Amino acid sequence: MFRKWHYALLSAFLLGMLAACSGSGEESSGEEGSDGSDGSRDSGDEITLEYWQYAFDSKVDLMDELIEEFEADNPGINVEQTNFPYDQYNEQVAAQVPAGRGPDVINLFYGWVPTYVDAGYLQPLPQDAFPHDEIEDEFFPLVEATKMDDEYWTIPTAVRTLALFYNKDLYEEAGLDPNSPPETWGELEEYAVELTKSENGRLEQSGLAWEPAQQGHHWLRDGLTHQAGGQVLSEDRRDVVWADDPAGLEAFEYWLSFPTELGTSEQGFYTDDVTAFVTEKAAMNIDGSFRVGTLQNDAPDLNYAIAPLPAKDEQSTNASFWTNGITAGVEGEKLDASIKFLEFLTSEDVMERWLDATGELPAKEAVAMQDKYVEDEIYGPFIESLPYANAHFFVDETRERDIVIDAANRVLLEGADTEEAFNEMVEKTQELYDEYWSDK
Repeated sequence: MFRKWHYALLSAFLLGMLAACSGSGEESSGEEGSDGSDGSRDSGDEITLEYWQYAFDSKVDLMDELIEEFEADNPGINVEQTNFPYDQYNEQVAAQVPAGRGPDVINLFYGWVPTYVDAGYLQPLPQDAFPHDEIEDEFFPLVEATKMDDEYWTIPTAVRTLALFYNKDLYEEAGLDPNSPPETWGELEEYAVELTKSENGRLEQSGLAWEPAQQGHHWLRDGLTHQAGGQVLSEDRRDVVWADDPAGLEAFEYWLSFPTELGTSEQGFYTDDVTAFVTEKAAMNIDGSFRVGTLQNDAPDLNYAIAPLPAKDEQSTNASFWTNGITAGVEGEKLDASIKFLEFLTSEDVMERWLDATGELPAKEAVAMQDKYVEDEIYGPFIESLPYANAHFFVDETRERDIVIDAANRVLLEGADTEEAFNEMVEKTQELYDEYWSDK
């Protein structure tokens, strides 16, 4: 049973979103990439599905190939792909859906799904086609981040985890073994200090790139906090329990130690952490598997390696994913066609090809855990991390991200007490959750 679709609600909410998309820092193509579709629907006996995803070249190109194959295997079903620039995606949804030009199948960042569900824009995945026990048996548990009201609303082709990227040449220059990356919190601190270069109080080479707006807030929330033995949310996702255990503050203080007492990092150093790492001005960076393709294309000569995130009491990393859902107004033969398309996009063959083209990891455990991926020098560390990866349940991904950034800036720019900034961060996050659950 769906909530009634309110155009005004969706427009008001989504137009306010900045499409920060978890601060992932993924580089968009900068081009709209639309196929010029006028939003047309069925023609004669044929069914036309509108598929929307953001304009990321490798994904767009692969999807063009996949659509061609799907159409060949399913005569009478046409799929038209429409793309929008990464930072305009939600705005375009809000602007075009009320005008009747919305998608039938849509690709969303998982952290946006509660917003879209709340706006009545998605329908639950039909359980006869996507049984819950089958999803929970075949997919990594992190996909449950989009399970709400006892329904799965979307299903992903691929997932991503965070790991430690490090420059092997800079390791050797500092006298460090490039085949022995840091494995603990203490070692990461030591390596970052050894790899940092400063002159007259000015940072010349960052031992560890640090950028809360990119992957930094995820590293804090789903990596460091869990590694210290804490957690962010209660089991029912209603309460922010970040401060209920000393581990939360310990993780926050450790996270901030790199740009403060250790002096190894600066927010905005060489524009951002990705640029700093690519230009060899940062020796290490916490980043996602999706970054591999960018490095291969933009920095083919960069001599780098990847390792699982350094851990403390236990292992943990962040996981995130883009995920596909069916919009609320789709029914009848179009719904059947949409289900077929989703089944195709979540097939094992498509998951393998998605990894090859985009660097994102197969969402099904049996596919990802094949020897050829587990033993791969580049993808192996990400695959190794999947069994203990956490995908935070966001009620408002953009605002939660901004709360963490504000807390960091309170310490770095205003000189606020770290514990005070942490408690304010937790309190403001709880307010978001109270607001979200108040009418549920």
